[in-house]
Amino acid sequence: MAVKRIQNRVAESRLILPVTALLGGVLWLLCGLIQHGWWIQFVCYGLSTFIMMELNRSHALIRIYSRSVAVSFIVLTGVTCYLFPSLEAGITMLCLTASLLTLYKTFQDKAAVGWAFYTFLLLGLITLMKVHAFWLVPVYWLVMAFCLGSLGWRTFLGSLLGLILPYFYLAAIVFYRFKGDFKPFTDHFLPLTDFQFPYHYTQIPLQHILTYAFLLILSLTGIIHFLRTSYNDRLRIRLFYYSFMLIVLTMFVLIALQPQHFELFVQMAIIMTSPLIAHFIALTHTRITNIAFLVIVITAVALIGFHVWISSFTS
Repeated sequence: MAVKRIQNRVAESRLILPVTALLGGVLWLLCGLIQHGWWIQFVCYGLSTFIMMELNRSHALIRIYSRSVAVSFIVLTGVTCYLFPSLEAGITMLCLTASLLTLYKTFQDKAAVGWAFYTFLLLGLITLMKVHAFWLVPVYWLVMAFCLGSLGWRTFLGSLLGLILPYFYLAAIVFYRFKGDFKPFTDHFLPLTDFQFPYHYTQIPLQHILTYAFLLILSLTGIIHFLRTSYNDRLRIRLFYYSFMLIVLTMFVLIALQPQHFELFVQMAIIMTSPLIAHFIALTHTRITNIAFLVIVITAVALIGFHVWISSFTS
């Protein structure tokens, strides 16, 4: 029988989620929730956490009882606490998590037109705020084609309809507001042509560098662990985790190539890293992995403290 170490007791505890959620709320208070009135952002992150819980529950991402997916999500969003003031970041995170919940409901169902429509409708809403979210569209199609087996001509057409629906209404508003002048509408897409390469990497904030490095290490840890032990999981779960790997690695490449869009891509990286590192923490039980767990926790706390201090210092 496998020895239960600290990491396993934490991962399997029924108290860890409410305790982590409480500490997350305290972090929001320390960062200025009440002083600055970030209530909408706070609600968005709270709903995103609930969606991550539902994603884990409905698909049994961890084969034992564990709420470590949602706990990991709370901790990793805490590491990016400098994004708390951004209303766009809060809404984007909510739409991203919701889009993944609907995306995975298309699993092996090429007739799931409704779920495909809702998935890409949420992506379309994100592109209204951050037009570079269009780069996520082909990634979702790849996931549907190679991991979920749900990309057919019906779901493809449904996804296109969902993607363009927000722009149908936007075009009508622009037509009415600007008397038939569609220049404000077309100007929305111009940033897509602005691909800065090579990028002046000396301009990247230290906070972004530390967050990127931490998430990359966690993701690679989770990926290596899963590839070594994937035979223990059902085929369905393996395909889900392969999609997590595809998306998160794509996000890290996009951040490396275009770090000016860090805020958008790091949020998707957080969502995908959460189940990967949760799987590692919940389903390993050696002395080395226990030490790794403690190092991860200490590093996360240190990064959160550093980012809170930097944000307070520069404000």
